[in-house]
Amino acid sequence: MGDSFRPPSVPLIAVDPYFSVWSAADRLYDDHTRHWTNRRHSMTGMLRIDGKTRRFMGKLELSGDGPNVDEPEPMEQKSVKVDPLSTIYRFESEGVELTAKFTTPLLLDDLDALSRPVTYMTFDVRSVDGGPHEVKLYVDVSAELCVHSPDQIVGWSRATLDGGIAAMRIGTEEQPILQRVGDDTRIDWGYAYLAVPPYAGATTALGSYRARSRFAKIGAPPPEDEASPPRPAGEDTPVMSAVFDLGLVKETVSRYVMAAYDDIRSIEYFGKPLQAYWRRNGTTFERMLASAAADYAALSARCEAFDRQLIEEGIRAGGERYADVLSLSYRQAVAAHKLVAGEEGEALFFSKENFSNGCIATVDVSYPSAPLFLKYCPELVKGMLRPIFRYAAGETWPFEFAPHDVGCYPKANGQVYGDNKLEYQMPIEECGNMLVLSAAVCLYEDDASFAASHWPLLSRWAAYVLERGMDPDNQLCTDDFAGHLAHNANLSVKAIVGLGAYSLLCGMLGKQEESDKYNEAAKAMAAEWVRMAWAEDHTKLTFDGAPESWSFKYNLVWDRLLNLRLFPAEIAETEVRFYLERQNRFGTPLDSRESYTKADWLVWCASMADTKERFERMIRPLWDMLNESQSRVPFTDWYDTHTGKQMNFQNRSVVGGMFLPLLTPVGSGFAGEET
Repeated sequence: MGDSFRPPSVPLIAVDPYFSVWSAADRLYDDHTRHWTNRRHSMTGMLRIDGKTRRFMGKLELSGDGPNVDEPEPMEQKSVKVDPLSTIYRFESEGVELTAKFTTPLLLDDLDALSRPVTYMTFDVRSVDGGPHEVKLYVDVSAELCVHSPDQIVGWSRATLDGGIAAMRIGTEEQPILQRVGDDTRIDWGYAYLAVPPYAGATTALGSYRARSRFAKIGAPPPEDEASPPRPAGEDTPVMSAVFDLGLVKETVSRYVMAAYDDIRSIEYFGKPLQAYWRRNGTTFERMLASAAADYAALSARCEAFDRQLIEEGIRAGGERYADVLSLSYRQAVAAHKLVAGEEGEALFFSKENFSNGCIATVDVSYPSAPLFLKYCPELVKGMLRPIFRYAAGETWPFEFAPHDVGCYPKANGQVYGDNKLEYQMPIEECGNMLVLSAAVCLYEDDASFAASHWPLLSRWAAYVLERGMDPDNQLCTDDFAGHLAHNANLSVKAIVGLGAYSLLCGMLGKQEESDKYNEAAKAMAAEWVRMAWAEDHTKLTFDGAPESWSFKYNLVWDRLLNLRLFPAEIAETEVRFYLERQNRFGTPLDSRESYTKADWLVWCASMADTKERFERMIRPLWDMLNESQSRVPFTDWYDTHTGKQMNFQNRSVVGGMFLPLLTPVGSGFAGEET
């Protein structure tokens, strides 16, 4: 990502919906670091240069009961760069340069590394004025990372792991494992860790956050406070700190620490608590941390190589601004999920509807998220769908159409959306999503066994869509914030491509008669759709709507990606030209009713452009929104196109949809390859 790009919020720790720390400021030291929910999750960093202390991360003061008189002068932040797997800050002060790098190795070809709850924080220090400098480095992580609210009582301890790693941890005394459910929540069970390799000149301590001021004033390591009784996290807040005496520095000196989180149990799955995926073979947290340290150099190199590759591919596909969007999206998309192992060791990949309603494994969140995972790891798309198939096959799901979700994070015990009332369901939406995603994962893997294992449900949902999908009655779709809508033309597209997807699956499984039946039905419906939706130079919002109404027809992208060829190619091309004519400062609205848009659907529609120039014109206002928005939150997918302000939603997995333009149509090469 270019240095000139100012993300609305910058990912520092991006592991899962709970272990997530961001900087919502232009400079890393302008504000406290924060959880994605905007609550303070304080981490602090300082550099002492020739006896002068300079701050580079966060703030020292936590009490809020007086002026921040003890705040040291900050270093000058020269740049911030967000790559897919790393965020890199560069600072200068007193003739010294500091590079602070935050890397979470969410490598989709290595699920063990991806599921480890570890972020590496690397600090490179060097002289830039030609002379040596006496340098000490301070970094800490506070107890705020392991509580939902600061009144919760915490305790702390330390251990020495294999390889001499000093591991400090803080957690609540109560340890209410998997008890807290909801959306705007933070984890209050398990333990936050700061792990420090055995560097010469390194000291570690657990104690009051006031140790920050001690280091700022005299450069001394903080005193130990391990004998203190447990106390509320907000009372003289405990921190885990490390101090590195680097001595005289001229050439680059590098140190790293690991911020980690042991959540003990991650998800409740139909009444059974499940552990994180990395634990499936009995590995202990301590052994995992030691392995993460041993893998540091190799993983760092792999992350750098992946970042270069993805950025280059993004630039080729859509220019530098599109590459910036991908870089900001990647960690957010992955870390809005939790990867756990099922009872047979299978991957279960649970999304959380962040700042929406907290639902877990939401089908119409997996649908826009899927392109990233189809490109790099289709197994994780299966991991999204498995909980839905299991729930829909059970006796507690009362409807013949597909569910919306399987609970509220972190409890996946059955749907909660709309209190399961029929009028609040999304019948065509979720059936179409399940058909499209099941076909996509089988086609991109060239293996239909996953669909075969769930064939009765897929057949039931295809029959439902065939009967009711052409002209949907008054119901919700994934854009449920816009309310119920009858005769929804875009929802009808989803039904049609869903039937086409099912036809392809039938063909892969040797069910030719059924494949022909559904293919012919989908073709007939597509022809009827054009007749009902067309309005001179665009397609309408609803079949019975005014000719001047319109909407994003983002579901059309699957006609190309699955190589269905149901709709005339000129429909998509005409739509894109129409959307460009209706652009506001920060993008084209979702439809003719309001001025807001959805970033994922905007990019999907941009992918239908017949030239790179039109694609880039569609993308540019989204980049501008991210660069200029006053809403300093993790990438919001729902915002106003006039002001760039967030409507709601932040840190959601749906930004995985930004990767859809990197997918190639089935049959034209492997996903992501150039043709």
